[in-house]
Amino acid sequence: QVQLVESGGGLVQAGGSLRLSCAASGQTFSGFAMGWFRQAPGKEREFVAAISRLGGTILYADAVKGRFTISRGNAENTVNLQTNSLKPEDTATYYCAARYFGASERPPDYDYWGRGTQVTVSS
Repeated sequence: QVQLVESGGGLVQAGGSLRLSCAASGQTFSGFAMGWFRQAPGKEREFVAAISRLGGTILYADAVKGRFTISRGNAENTVNLQTNSLKPEDTATYYCAARYFGASERPPDYDYWGRGTQVTVSS
């Protein structure tokens, strides 16, 4: 099992940046591919970014490509999401998730989830 705790959310003006972090504990972190997802009120959870176990494969949703960057530090047991040029439509609760196999865009593929961190972007 692995426990995930997100941090770094907050209120920011449009055009601003936030760095989200997810700290993992439990099983060996490098054994998991990691993903970031988000969910806005009244909407389904959607894929944001994912990174494979050793970082060789990185995936982004089209909506965030060029603005967000996912990275991981296996020695620190963390995965980060640098969010730049934020837009009001990026407002959501952001979740990190872990899965045993390769990076995936599909929420059902993930085995473990954090509780989320709120990102609010004002216009």
